[in-house]
Amino acid sequence: SENPVCLSVRLSPGAMCQALAKEAPQEEGEGGSRRSGWGLLVTAGVGGTLVALYAVATPFVTPALRKVCLPFVPATAAQIQNVLKMLENRSGSLVDIGSGDGRIVIAAAKKGFQAVGYELNPWLVWYSRYRAWRDGVHQNTKFYISDLWKVSFSHYRNVVVFGVPQMMPQLEKKLEEELESNARIIACRFPFPCWIPDHTTGEGIDTVWAYDMKHSRGCETKSLKITPETES
Repeated sequence: SENPVCLSVRLSPGAMCQALAKEAPQEEGEGGSRRSGWGLLVTAGVGGTLVALYAVATPFVTPALRKVCLPFVPATAAQIQNVLKMLENRSGSLVDIGSGDGRIVIAAAKKGFQAVGYELNPWLVWYSRYRAWRDGVHQNTKFYISDLWKVSFSHYRNVVVFGVPQMMPQLEKKLEEELESNARIIACRFPFPCWIPDHTTGEGIDTVWAYDMKHSRGCETKSLKITPETES
């Protein structure tokens, strides 16, 4: 599997504009001044576009969680369908941990769930609220700007997780402590390290694992049980 990487910008928009300006050829005479003027306009236009793209894109790719590097990667259409498949014949409240642009929450709301998303990136939360309003499901959805490690998920029956390997062991422990036995956890892209999935669907990055808490609770204790060594 591939680990996501944080994105970094090596050149600021201001530096890009200065670099473009330095590269603009200098002409002499009236014709040269005219061409130089057009060159400055083009440089300003390109520089302004780069600044705008930088301002818009940066909030969407900054890490969504403080403890691990988790840049925003949108769920694919196949992943959404696989999640919905794992929610068939399920009811009750649903939470998406690290909800990104809200597409899982919105898809679940369209299936009748009261769906909630937790996301640390405020730009993505505002965009999710707009999408929910645009799709007509804003009354069945809620989005919160919050760090998942500071939230209790004890009252949710359905939990969707888009995580990275570094966070899964600690999140597994947190959910085992908080969730009721009738809860189902659906992991996308990466499985939990200890729990054995009750259901699996999809292939590659679109694979989805479903864990029923009534079967998964206590798995860690059993799997870590070590036969004591006898002294010689």
